[in-house]
Amino acid sequence: MGPLKGYRVVEMAGLGPVPFCAMLLSDMGADVVRIDREGGNNPLGLKVDVLNRGRRSVALDLKSSQGVATCLDLVAKADALIEGYRPGVMERLGLGPQECQARNPRLVYGRMTGWGQEGPLADAAGHDINYIALTGALSAMGTRESVVPPLNLVGDFGGGALYLAFGVVCAMLEGKSSGKGQVVDAAMVDGAAHLMAMMYGLKHNGQWIDHRSSNLLDGGAHFYGAFECADGEWVAIGSIEPQFYKLLLQGVGIDPDSSDASQEPANWPKMRERLQAVFLRQPRAHWCALMEGTDICFAPVLSMGEAPEHPHNVARETFVREFDVLQPAPAPRFARTPGAIAGPPPAPGEHTAEVLKEWGVE
Repeated sequence: MGPLKGYRVVEMAGLGPVPFCAMLLSDMGADVVRIDREGGNNPLGLKVDVLNRGRRSVALDLKSSQGVATCLDLVAKADALIEGYRPGVMERLGLGPQECQARNPRLVYGRMTGWGQEGPLADAAGHDINYIALTGALSAMGTRESVVPPLNLVGDFGGGALYLAFGVVCAMLEGKSSGKGQVVDAAMVDGAAHLMAMMYGLKHNGQWIDHRSSNLLDGGAHFYGAFECADGEWVAIGSIEPQFYKLLLQGVGIDPDSSDASQEPANWPKMRERLQAVFLRQPRAHWCALMEGTDICFAPVLSMGEAPEHPHNVARETFVREFDVLQPAPAPRFARTPGAIAGPPPAPGEHTAEVLKEWGVE
């Protein structure tokens, strides 16, 4: 029922970002077929890999001519292929863009790497932390004293998987008019840099400096950050606008008209200490009862165990239980063609005969 219903995608099995991209496309209705190696590959030792949900698996020996030929037969029937190997790997397998588009000129060939298909670092190994380090993003994350590596959301999933999905869908839309496919080079370093567009704009306008915890959105401002409560739990405050900031001060019992409570940068360190002292007087539940749902711009900092039980997430069904695993629901939402989780992660090769028959590959 999703908006990508009718599209066929071949996914070359991998780890992390490419499976996440395939999950996005599958959640939105695409028929995604994962090409697994015979016997499968599970280096993380996961019993259930949520990122593999919603698609079917075909097991092929890509070191054999027959396996490569079958893969090319599937490619010939697909709208897109996505892969996340190092540059040159697919070419050495005989499954590079040239070979695949010779079989299917309208194929969108989506490639995701950390550094990109070309450039001085293209052949080097790396991980999320390395890619975001090169963009200026990692330098802005942490305390004044130390860089703090974030979860691998900025490079792997934000700058990588989301940009690959966006690029593939854009190319498929363009192909509707041109009748031609193309290669999509989605580099995590490019995507992570692109995510920093606002910050680079602020820097150009003199509203961002290269010192952590010194800017509006990096923990420098006392009205945009997290505070510990009396019970050791935390709350998040985002009272940037003056009218919201006034509500925050009134909520914690500080005179919003006093000069030392202003939002001027000179007051940030002193006011952060002052606010922290106030929040430490009461447990998180007290501050939730007082501030949640108001225009203070407030939220409790929830653990992954707590988040699915929050009333707002429950009401919106932000998390769902499928194949006995609590997990995030498909996003975004569509009024007429909603996405859905098509099924549990497949066993490697579980659908080989079914897919080959359905796709007309003998």
